[in-house]
Amino acid sequence: MSGREPRDGKKLVRSLSGLRMVPESRAARSPFGLEEPPWVPDKECPRCMQCNTKFDFITRKHHCRRCGKCFCDKCCSKKVPLPRMCFVDPVRQCAECALVSQKETEFYDKQLKVLMNGATFFVTPGTSEKSETMVCRLSNNQRYLFLDGDSHYEIEVAQISTVQILTEGFTPGGGNTRAIGMLLQYKVLGSEELRQLKFTAGEDFNSNKKLSATWLAAMHKAAKLLYESRDQ
Repeated sequence: MSGREPRDGKKLVRSLSGLRMVPESRAARSPFGLEEPPWVPDKECPRCMQCNTKFDFITRKHHCRRCGKCFCDKCCSKKVPLPRMCFVDPVRQCAECALVSQKETEFYDKQLKVLMNGATFFVTPGTSEKSETMVCRLSNNQRYLFLDGDSHYEIEVAQISTVQILTEGFTPGGGNTRAIGMLLQYKVLGSEELRQLKFTAGEDFNSNKKLSATWLAAMHKAAKLLYESRDQ
């Protein structure tokens, strides 16, 4: 897969929640994605699950597309993009879910591009003391982390176990910190053995220091979404 990425076919599907553009193969889905939640059945929610208003012919029921709970129009009026579920258009969400989805918009609009563009680090495998200068980037299909230098790594994002961002303080008190590296633990497909890589932003990459810190911040956010998707 080095240097070339397969084009994953996509298909348009319609659900109760709206139109979704999803990969044809389940194996090709983004590791950051979320499954559509089951809707709370109408007969089980005579009242709004937020403000407790009773439903009738005037006060209609609406389901939040992110959590599947049942609300009145006042408590579920926002239509917000939900790329983690592959919706084509913004969809109706309750106030709490809409806030979460809006915060995730920055990841999809900005931080994914940062991860795909890549950044340069010193990469040290396992307990080795020997590091290698490598360009690290996320694949366009979001499923692999590519590391390219004298050697080459392809890490399946779904197999990443932990991401720990390493920081240092600007001041002796450590009040302000910046990301200077990352410890990444992952499994190789078919093995339960945990492997570790240490990423360090090099001092001689002055012009790239800010880029490296931005890439690490994006990776930190990606890890949070990955954990959420896995725990769903």
